[in-house]
Amino acid sequence: MPRTPFPPTRNPRIVGRRGESLALLAATAAAITVACSDAPTSVSSALAASPSAGARGRTTPSNYTVIDLGTLGGSFSIAFDINNVGRAVGSSLTPDGFQHAARWYQGTTTDLGTLGGLNSQASGRAESPDLAILSDTRENDPLAEDFCALHSGQICRAARWHDGALTELPTLGGVNAAALEINNRGEIVGAAEDGTADATCMAPQKSHFQAVVWRPKGEIQKLPPLPGDEVGIALKNNDRGQVVGTSGMCSNTNFSGFALGPHAVLWDHGSPIDIGNLGAPENVNVAADINNNGTIVGGASFPDGSTHPFMWTKATGMRDLGLMSAEPRDAANTPFSINDREQMVGGSCDITLSTCRPYIWQHGVMTDLNDLIPADAPLYLISPFSISDDGEITGLAIVKSTGEAHAFLAVPVSGKSDNGTAHVPNASHRMSLPPAARRLLRH
Repeated sequence: MPRTPFPPTRNPRIVGRRGESLALLAATAAAITVACSDAPTSVSSALAASPSAGARGRTTPSNYTVIDLGTLGGSFSIAFDINNVGRAVGSSLTPDGFQHAARWYQGTTTDLGTLGGLNSQASGRAESPDLAILSDTRENDPLAEDFCALHSGQICRAARWHDGALTELPTLGGVNAAALEINNRGEIVGAAEDGTADATCMAPQKSHFQAVVWRPKGEIQKLPPLPGDEVGIALKNNDRGQVVGTSGMCSNTNFSGFALGPHAVLWDHGSPIDIGNLGAPENVNVAADINNNGTIVGGASFPDGSTHPFMWTKATGMRDLGLMSAEPRDAANTPFSINDREQMVGGSCDITLSTCRPYIWQHGVMTDLNDLIPADAPLYLISPFSISDDGEITGLAIVKSTGEAHAFLAVPVSGKSDNGTAHVPNASHRMSLPPAARRLLRH
């Protein structure tokens, strides 16, 4: 992850894959570290004591305690997923400046390793111990595509993490592949190259890639793009085997650190369904997540050029959820995750991506998450990437005292802080991003 001053090229740029929709995700996930001090590798003991299954039936919480999840010894970490037993996963910089897949669970941060290369990342909100991994390998990429945006020059491959070991997963005959999510059935989804060369692809891509699902024994299955499209990306799946993502042409669809495509897709038992748009059918439309109820959230271009969050169900079709406000800073709004209680989290940015703020959508209302944490919290939340059925949220935040960007866990406290005092909505505590972070967001 870039630091100030800007680092040597061997350092990775963090990939945003948790809503992996639109350039907003690339920006929020690629942005924030601005100082050089390191955080401890142990998570606060509050993580082990966070609410679990017993709290699922409670009413929607209004406030959160926020926890810095720390790093693997470097100055950056990011969490892409949180499951219903309190396990968070993502990636972190190590002391030597490389990015490794990381797991935060029961007070411990674990380095999950790589496939022999320099960098890796983890996803997985299933209750099973298995995780979805994308990782550099030892071999240099002959096409120099930087498919997973790890900036190492190495081939990137999908893998399954199980019981302390990584097992590489096959491609469709191409060079690179990325694993992005795993469900409770052990099915991993992502994207894999098929070896079809195409000079019209968005640079630096040089070949076609397809949405895929890897079965529990490692078999790969292509999820076809919509009729008329030629490439696709599968971003999330639920426990019913439904998958969401985007598809398009190689000239207007991209997976190189974030997912971008013109058509939001639901694959229902392998068959692609176009779930619609908000008036700009050939711009950017991405289905970012699907819960076990079949509710889909994502981001879609609006005719005026802004990006609106949407919610889709089979009964209602695609519904525009609107923006947080009419202010210019809320011109781009993308959901990243929805739980089975229909709570959704996302990020709202200005059109230049110079400022972003995180939100939770519930009961038809979007609320800035920084308004729901104590004013003296050590973190300023930037982007939430996952929400569990218990309402626990994880993502990316700035450490106020150092300016570093760390993974966070926000634990709902039902209107009370952990010391029994009521939280006060925090609308006055807006934090301007440091200049270096702003430059990275704009970049």
